[in-house]
Amino acid sequence: MAEASHIDAERLTTSERTRLCSAVRRKPRFLVIGAGQRGTAYASAVGREGLPAIIAAIADPIRSKRISFGKKYIWKDGAPREDQDFDSWQQFLTYERSRREAEATGEKVYTGVDGIILCTQDQTHKGILQAFGPLKLHVLCEKPIATTLQDCQDIYVGLGGAKSPDKVFSTGHVLRYSPHNMLLRKLLLEDRAIGELVSVEHTEPVGWFHFSHSYVRGNWRKESIAAPSLLCKSCHDIDFILWLLCYKTDFGEPAHMPSLVSSVGNLSVFTKRRKPKAAGNATNCFSCSHEHSCDWSAKKMYIEKLYDKGHKDFPVCVIVPDIEEITAKAGTEHGRAVLTQILSSDYNGSTPRATIESKQWYGRCVWESDNDVLDDQIVTLTWDDDSYSVSDKEFPDRGPKTAIFHMVAFTEAQCERRGKISGTHGEIQYDSKEIRVYNFDKFLQPEAAKIFTPLKAAGGHGGGDGGLMNGFSMAVEAVINGELSVEQAQAKYVGCTLKEAFMSHAMVFAAEEARLGRKIVDWQDWWAKLEQRLLSQ
Repeated sequence: MAEASHIDAERLTTSERTRLCSAVRRKPRFLVIGAGQRGTAYASAVGREGLPAIIAAIADPIRSKRISFGKKYIWKDGAPREDQDFDSWQQFLTYERSRREAEATGEKVYTGVDGIILCTQDQTHKGILQAFGPLKLHVLCEKPIATTLQDCQDIYVGLGGAKSPDKVFSTGHVLRYSPHNMLLRKLLLEDRAIGELVSVEHTEPVGWFHFSHSYVRGNWRKESIAAPSLLCKSCHDIDFILWLLCYKTDFGEPAHMPSLVSSVGNLSVFTKRRKPKAAGNATNCFSCSHEHSCDWSAKKMYIEKLYDKGHKDFPVCVIVPDIEEITAKAGTEHGRAVLTQILSSDYNGSTPRATIESKQWYGRCVWESDNDVLDDQIVTLTWDDDSYSVSDKEFPDRGPKTAIFHMVAFTEAQCERRGKISGTHGEIQYDSKEIRVYNFDKFLQPEAAKIFTPLKAAGGHGGGDGGLMNGFSMAVEAVINGELSVEQAQAKYVGCTLKEAFMSHAMVFAAEEARLGRKIVDWQDWWAKLEQRLLSQ
């Protein structure tokens, strides 16, 4: 079937659109909610990789970000239409309800959207998804799905997870979709390169700068306004481990879930007691005598090492969202002055707590911030021997095994995961660039190890951003063109059910319960009780 993008650019009646669409293959149309880094990552993948999708509309309260996003991905050099540009998701809802009412009476209207790509702050996801529920749209929700277990439960039930979802759902577990990790999983589970799996050691090096920016000074610094760092930063790492060791339905095998979960961690560095004496009573880098010799100086990082060298994208654009527009109109020096002014802003003991928590303080001393999320944490998962528990049929890799995950802030590498996997016939070592497979039959022959260098894909997370967007787009495309059911498309293209996405989040909350309670959680019992609560909803 041919494509007919002109159908989307015209006002048509329902009968006209149905007649035209019946003769063409239609690409799914998506509304992006949030024009920030994550929304941009998914939208940019559509054009860069030629994905079967149309970014049809944007909703974001910051005009400069919204207009920049629209020019790149939606209306290009033209002017935005009424169905493309919204200053809030609420404004889109009002528009879409009116559009549907007009369409129902036979009026000519623009084509609606098939799904939403939700990339707002984590704590807003539940409210937005509940508000959009009656529209029955397909959903790609950035991770984490929500910031509390109860909110995750409510979303799961609301989307039909306890039954059979009637729309495609995907979440930002991007590690499943990078060429590197897809090859790693193939080597482990399909090729069985090292035999049966015994243990996994997986590390996420957050990066010293990234952690201070996002988790000490930024949006995710405090549990009361965000969530534990294990959830916000590393829920897709927990999902990655479960994807390797538990979720093997694509191999015809029921899930093999852990038996025990434990965790330990600390806020080890970014506390007031660690503050250098030379910094005295300073609470902001621009009034600190220790600033010139401090690794965490906001002045050095944001201005001298980034802005002054021409960097105006992330993270500078997070501090001043319209920095490009400012410098284009008033010049580089004026942009520097605006950046300096914002970084110099500070608070003191008389500042209301609500004011402090309502914004980010990127020039604040890292030892004087109100942050409380952990900068170093370990999660341990343990599996029992389950080899013969599935209809008396033996499956590989259902024996006892252990996985250890380490999230650490103080690293040179930024989000470049690394790890080791031990098997009955060998060992795999991996980083974000290559995979090394060593087999025990090559005793004293380390040079005989096989090195795999997966294709380096464009986009973030080693190509995982584009891979996730591609899978979601293809799933929705198959559904709206009547080629596959939602369940079939979800399995074939997304490769992750709503239940699996929810279960990966639940595992994080179980780990946090273990850490806070200084105990080991019996996962099977914990999950069984949770399922009972879900059924009661």
